Amino acid sequence: MTEKEELKKEKRGKGPVICGYPLSIFFIVVNEFCERFSYYGMRAVLVLYFKYFLNWNDDFATSIYHVFVALCYLTPILGAIVADSWLGKFKTIIYLSIVYALGQIAMAISAVHDITDQNRDGTPDNMTFHVVLSMVGLFLIALGTGGIKPCVAAFGGDQFTNEQENQRRTFFSVFYLCINGGSLLSTIITPILRAQQCGIHTKMECYPLAFGVPAALMVVALVVFIVGSPMYFKAKPQGNIMLDVCKCIGFAIKNRYKHRSKQYPKREHWMDWAEEKYGKLLIAQIKMVLKVLFLYLPLPMFWTLFDQKGSRWTLQATTLNGDFGVFIVQPDQMQTFNPILILTLVPIMDNIIYPLIKKCGFNFSPLKRMTVGMFLAAMAFVCAAVVQLQIDKTLPTFPSSSQSQIKLLNMAPNVISVQIQGNNEEQLLPNQASPEYYTLDTDIISVSVVNPPMKKTISLTKGHRQTLLLPTNLSNEWQLTDDLISKPQKGANAIRFVNGFNTPINISTAEVEFEVTEPLLASNYSLLKNGKQTFTIRSNSASCTVEKEFGFGSSYTYFIPSTFTFSTDCGGEITEVEEIKPNTVHMALQIPQYFFITAGEVMFSVTGLEFSYSQAPSNMKAVLQAGWLLTVAVGNFIVLIVAELAKLPKQWTEYVLFASLLVAVCFIFSIMAYFYTYIDPAEIEAQFTNEVKHDDDDDDEDKPRKNSQKSEMEMVKQKDGHNYKLQTKL
Repeated sequence: MTEKEELKKEKRGKGPVICGYPLSIFFIVVNEFCERFSYYGMRAVLVLYFKYFLNWNDDFATSIYHVFVALCYLTPILGAIVADSWLGKFKTIIYLSIVYALGQIAMAISAVHDITDQNRDGTPDNMTFHVVLSMVGLFLIALGTGGIKPCVAAFGGDQFTNEQENQRRTFFSVFYLCINGGSLLSTIITPILRAQQCGIHTKMECYPLAFGVPAALMVVALVVFIVGSPMYFKAKPQGNIMLDVCKCIGFAIKNRYKHRSKQYPKREHWMDWAEEKYGKLLIAQIKMVLKVLFLYLPLPMFWTLFDQKGSRWTLQATTLNGDFGVFIVQPDQMQTFNPILILTLVPIMDNIIYPLIKKCGFNFSPLKRMTVGMFLAAMAFVCAAVVQLQIDKTLPTFPSSSQSQIKLLNMAPNVISVQIQGNNEEQLLPNQASPEYYTLDTDIISVSVVNPPMKKTISLTKGHRQTLLLPTNLSNEWQLTDDLISKPQKGANAIRFVNGFNTPINISTAEVEFEVTEPLLASNYSLLKNGKQTFTIRSNSASCTVEKEFGFGSSYTYFIPSTFTFSTDCGGEITEVEEIKPNTVHMALQIPQYFFITAGEVMFSVTGLEFSYSQAPSNMKAVLQAGWLLTVAVGNFIVLIVAELAKLPKQWTEYVLFASLLVAVCFIFSIMAYFYTYIDPAEIEAQFTNEVKHDDDDDDEDKPRKNSQKSEMEMVKQKDGHNYKLQTKL
């Protein structure tokens, strides 16, 4: 050990100590909690921001969401290279955290609709500004969160001496709890913030607050980390093993290509072609890594399914009933089941399930656990498909692009008989609407009234739902209104009023002011939350109040007849026309799919990281971690491809497609696992260590090769004291 290294060793662990732990790690733990709160809080509401603020369709919102997640798992490779080769972990965390915080602030600003809402109608007038700013923000966040991902845990481990091995293990357990604690709290809190109303001129859903709080937490994380700076042990960058591995592999491929002629004898392994330049120990270590990386090839399909809980499943939750009695669950809050179940299932699996399986005599090896985990994830998507089928049963049949739909509303106080061409005659009761929509294959129809005899030609709009208002005096103009052709957004209820009065009326609630509705006309739809709503109806100096109870995702037209009186019981005189039924499928039906996907994560992700760690050479743990994160990125790109190219007509068929693909991949992986032979990297490395020692005793020839191998051995020894426990939710 050099004098410089001795000084470093002496400096490590010399800072303040509390209960046997370096004080510096408390700053790192708080930093990690705040950073994970920031990341998962922002991500929880992201897909709803895309759909309801930027007005993107489901497929495009899903695609951009998964591009962002994929980038978050690609940039750790860049962060590891920068930290190990140039800046060191401390400076890399500082600089990229600043980038991270700027990205979160940009996201919060992009969600302020008042910036470009010149006409103050609640909708941004320059959507390009918001899209560009949000995309810049997401890119900076991906660069920041991914860049610091491989650095923070390792930097925390650097603070301990070799005599503090027990404290180091406890630190990683606390570190893991901070990750899941931040994730859990943020996915509860930010959807609540998002559901609030805020705005300078027009009150809208408060995405600026939902993004602003995570931005503030990221600033806090940065400040806390900087405050602890004087107490940190800051290891200098010592070169990146990933670059060495890439160079060695590149040389082997290049050398093999040069000697592709049959005159050159074959070698046992293609990596052996690197022996002319690199030591046998490094080559043997790379062989071990490549063996594990080969097993990684089918793994992206698991992440393809897993990360859809933040996109497709959240969008599915918007069509469900979130009323749990004592509380209302927002669609984006359902993701909280994942961290809750993780904290519950990890100890149950480790302390109960796995020991029981072992006692039963089954060899439940890590690769078998991963196979079962993939199968459970597939079952989660089967559950999602079943839930989607139940949802589809409750959805109305909307017209296709070649069809028209029409409903009739009798505004008269007497019964009238009406016939639409091609349909039977129908009796319309006083102040009532036809019970169902007529679906027609033409856009020009004739409507006949039997008594008094009258016939009119009506021009409809294909692909639309419309209501024909039949006035008390049929000789007056017949008005045609446009109805909704999709479920109201975010589980809200779309409400409008039709005025059968001969004077204008004004209707309002505590949150919504309907526009003044003129006689014989309909107001525009307004979106109201679930629960009890009190409407105040005014005409001239008269007024009365009406109470209505709403569920989730419904659409109603309320008709105020000409005989309406402003009394204490005026609500009984209003006709309620249900156009779209409220969501009847309960959000609790998503719990089984969250259980299966989380059980799959515990068996697949936790076990996969442990397996990779045990099968990797001592100085190449980071290489395999980078490979593992790369499978997550590839999995998210697969979602992007399917969402954009498959274009399946029904959502449940897409769920079944993903489940089928994962089952097929699961079968392939089980075959690969069957032929895999577990190894002991330390034992293999020891063989080369002994070989080098033996050569040193024999003679001093070929010193360059020996020096290379000795250097590799020293690297192994140095790195061996820093084998950090990998985390499951990175």
